[in-house]
Amino acid sequence: MPQFKNLGLDGVIEIVPDKFGDQRGFFSETYNAQTYAEAGIALDFLQDNHSWSAEKGVLRGLHFQKPPFAQDKLVRVTRGSVFDVIVDIRQGSPTFAKWVGVEISADKWNQVLVPKGFAHGFVTLEPQTEFLYKVTNYYSKECDRSIRFDDPEIGVEWGVDPQSVILSDKDRLAPLLADIDTGFTYKG
Repeated sequence: MPQFKNLGLDGVIEIVPDKFGDQRGFFSETYNAQTYAEAGIALDFLQDNHSWSAEKGVLRGLHFQKPPFAQDKLVRVTRGSVFDVIVDIRQGSPTFAKWVGVEISADKWNQVLVPKGFAHGFVTLEPQTEFLYKVTNYYSKECDRSIRFDDPEIGVEWGVDPQSVILSDKDRLAPLLADIDTGFTYKG
């Protein structure tokens, strides 16, 4: 049975699936809708995404999609490792602009659930890192948003030199949280 651990922000959960190994290798059931629903995670995933980062220090984020194309994400690493960051972007939330970070790696075999209303990003801790994630809504260019990874209001401690990270143009030019309408309101 997988282990489920609340990470301190509303609905952000670390999950460690069982992994069974022998001389041939290993087997792991990385997602089971019934098992997750029994743990309170009843989501309909519609799309799987896979990213590969060649270098250590690739930073992707902070990303989210606004309603009506908001997405829950179930993220994991199959090769390498990342420092994964989740930020509460729900206006009026008692934890608005607060973040939590956790190392996700192929060795730890852990996953993180990122609910709607949270921005997400990661920085690779090793070269040749592969990152996979399931989402509950399809990609929408019109609803796709980014927040600066180094926004001082959020204050993420990435554990790397911000001057040395490798960013896309989209992430380099992302606005501050205070300068955008996230589309999310805390409902208590």
